Amino acid sequence: MQSSLLLFEKHGFHGVSVNQIIEDVGTSKGGFYHHFSSKNELLFVIHDTFITYVLDKATDANEKYDSPIKRLQAIVKDFVNVFDRYKPHLSVFYQESIYLKPQYEKLVKEKRHQFKQIIKQAISDGKKCGEFREDLQVEITTMAILGMVNWMYKWYQASGANTIEEVGDVFIDLILHAVLQPEIIAINNYEEILLEKPFFSKEN
Repeated sequence: MQSSLLLFEKHGFHGVSVNQIIEDVGTSKGGFYHHFSSKNELLFVIHDTFITYVLDKATDANEKYDSPIKRLQAIVKDFVNVFDRYKPHLSVFYQESIYLKPQYEKLVKEKRHQFKQIIKQAISDGKKCGEFREDLQVEITTMAILGMVNWMYKWYQASGANTIEEVGDVFIDLILHAVLQPEIIAINNYEEILLEKPFFSKEN
């Protein structure tokens, strides 16, 4: 998988053959087909690896936190972290996902939909319990969060000025200030609701 990630990222899915992958790894065709039925299945596994990770983390947060505020923070934090943990997978995903066969594309879309629904439910629950603004459009807010974080694949670099944790802090701060009821954002309460204190509010 590591070999195919680097090759797909550099040459594209159709620019890489199974022979090139096994030559790069130093294995045989038999070894490749013992693990994968086709190059397309390998592409699916690359996609499925990070989607499964972020979905599992979101499911854990959903079960761990009753408060929609805490739940949304945990989901976003883990969502952001995936762009550091699985950067090559994500690059290949956005470049090559159009080549997934229908049966694999269906499985990927199902998991992405499940993840979206968990975020959507947290926002909806936040409105119902009075933690989030009553005027929030749940669907649009969900898509805004997904779009904001997903775009990281275009600009995030591990060698950049900020760590992935710091990027997550900024995103969470932006999202909470957008969704919380105004009275909850009062400074004495805001620090109390954070799972982690944002890096920009810590003393140097």
